[in-house]
Amino acid sequence: MPVIVTLSSNYKITIPKSVREELHWQKGQQLALIPKGKGLLLMPVPIFQQYIGNCGGS
Repeated sequence: MPVIVTLSSNYKITIPKSVREELHWQKGQQLALIPKGKGLLLMPVPIFQQYIGNCGGS
């Protein structure tokens, strides 16, 4: 079920506790914002990097 949040006057959103707990997101977690049509995907950085490959490359 979708969760609705509100964009603040400072352009910030709060990720509800129920969502953070379900996804096991922690304080300081890096997230990637990926534009998708008129919206976006929000994914933890380590998972996002799996889709784009190793950016550090050697």
